Amino acid sequence: MIELLEQLGVNAKKAAGALASVTTQQKNAALEEIAKELVNHTDYIIEQNEIDLENGRNAGLNEGLLDRLMLNEDRIKGIADGCIQVSKLDDPCGIVLDEIVRPNGLKIQKVSCAMGVIGIIYEARPNVTADAAALCLKSGNAVILRGGKEAIHSNIAIAEVMRNAVESTGLPKDSIQLVTDTSRESSTELMRMKGVLDCLIPRGGKALIKAVVENSTVPVIETGSGNCHIYVDEYADIDMASEIIFNAKTQRIGVCNACESLVIHSAVIDKALPMIKKRLDEKNVEIRGDERAQKACPDIKAADESDFSTEYLDYIISVKTVDSLDEAIEHINENSTGHSEAIITDNEENSKAFMSRIDSSSVYHNASTRFTDGGEFGLGAEIGISTQKLHARGPMGLCELTTTKYLIFGNGQVR
Repeated sequence: MIELLEQLGVNAKKAAGALASVTTQQKNAALEEIAKELVNHTDYIIEQNEIDLENGRNAGLNEGLLDRLMLNEDRIKGIADGCIQVSKLDDPCGIVLDEIVRPNGLKIQKVSCAMGVIGIIYEARPNVTADAAALCLKSGNAVILRGGKEAIHSNIAIAEVMRNAVESTGLPKDSIQLVTDTSRESSTELMRMKGVLDCLIPRGGKALIKAVVENSTVPVIETGSGNCHIYVDEYADIDMASEIIFNAKTQRIGVCNACESLVIHSAVIDKALPMIKKRLDEKNVEIRGDERAQKACPDIKAADESDFSTEYLDYIISVKTVDSLDEAIEHINENSTGHSEAIITDNEENSKAFMSRIDSSSVYHNASTRFTDGGEFGLGAEIGISTQKLHARGPMGLCELTTTKYLIFGNGQVR
């Protein structure tokens, strides 16, 4: 295993060196070829995905995880379209971010550049294989991908198609590499590849992210799980709140920007919760509420304290009743994973207070949390949603996959 990963590292370093001098046009041509070949190989990818889905059903994966895992013709076309979108974005490398001329005549430029080799550890989402590889390629980085066992057949198929497409355009095939061993050992060894990996990005559940952050010797960009909250303020339009919550909770339950927790002001809970429940009943969403929520809707289940900090990835949602905006903000900041939160209100002052004081990467006013996404933010495909504060925060697009270096131009200066 160690020898295999070491070889992947050698390959990646060599590919990264070659990518440093590749033009924007060459990168775009490779991405366009990738998109074309993904569509051309739709039947093959779906065939391999069906193996993963069958294995997942036999292993008892819940509906949310199976939804994350599933690929169909539309989703594969969406993945291909994502590659095209990335090809149309500005190249993030080689941008002069700052320039000064010193009194001695030295011209100093601060320039954006690729990180080099990026490692990505992720779980049962085969679309990440394509999204991550496309973003890394456009930002001039080689990538070593390590997906979960649940999606291994899908990941191998997608990576194979992408590698062949890249090679056909004259770029290094090893710009994109996949670790096909899904044992815990391969994940652990990838975390220890300091000196090979310039950055490691975990993308998945809380347990995976915690393991990578605590055990990696490679610099980590932490992408967080999503216990996303929607606060229904006392000045909320309840009809609007019901529609937003329905979308945020049920459009796709297995994603990190789905709403998992409701916070409702006590002044409106008797009116708001029955209306929200009626809408959520259309999808058989189980509601777990505190005592006041149960009084407003006697047929919902009782919540315990753990419910308020849980990312369900299922048709379950918690409800906390509060008596003030301050209490809502305090509760959310205490239980949030720092991903996405929303306030539903017609009160501008309350909206401003909520949006400035909530300590999460994305904060909404009168909109669904489901928009926290690189594509929806105009960034193209995303590498993940960063919930940390150093280097990157929120949806990570191309610019977040670059670093900087200084170029100094002289004509004989000595110090």
